Amino acid sequence: MPSGTVLVVDDDPVIVNLLQVNFEIEGYDVLAATGGEAALAQARTGHPGVIVLDVMMPGIDGLEVARLLRESEETRSIPIILLSAKAQAADIQAGLAVADDYVTKPFEPLELLERVASLLERTRPAGSG
Repeated sequence: MPSGTVLVVDDDPVIVNLLQVNFEIEGYDVLAATGGEAALAQARTGHPGVIVLDVMMPGIDGLEVARLLRESEETRSIPIILLSAKAQAADIQAGLAVADDYVTKPFEPLELLERVASLLERTRPAGSG
């Protein structure tokens, strides 16, 4: 069974709830945020194993949150999966410049779970798990 903590960030509470339920069913601990500022705070204090981050949010958008996380020594190594309705090649390329993966909405929850598990496995320190 998977283990680890996932930070889910989306300004739509329905999507946050959907993701939270899916990750918890799979055995993950879940932190949630509905905006950029809260996401940055949760990333610093909650030390998630991976972040699933919406791109289009009011205030600080997901791309800026990802950039800020990458600039910080404390959070730069946390893998980030961007989640966005923006599916143009240029949008995906911009997202992958600051994140580890990019998933377009609408998304398949099982595919997202697989991508999270894969990122956690790749970033897990040798000898653990």
